[in-house]
Amino acid sequence: MTTSTSPTPAQSFNEGPNWDGLQRAIVASSGFQSWCTEAGKTITPDVRSQEQLVMAYLRETLETLAY
Repeated sequence: MTTSTSPTPAQSFNEGPNWDGLQRAIVASSGFQSWCTEAGKTITPDVRSQEQLVMAYLRETLETLAY
């Protein structure tokens, strides 16, 4: 029996072409820049590092909005 694993919605989104553009827009935004400064985070040219920062920023923002 063959089992297939389908990617989670987050994995599918992160791998799509829209994610790259959205991530660049978020990194360039003043809200993200302020969040990094307040959190003591440094934006590096490393794409993987930027992606982790963006995901943390989005998670924290959504948690704040949900509260």
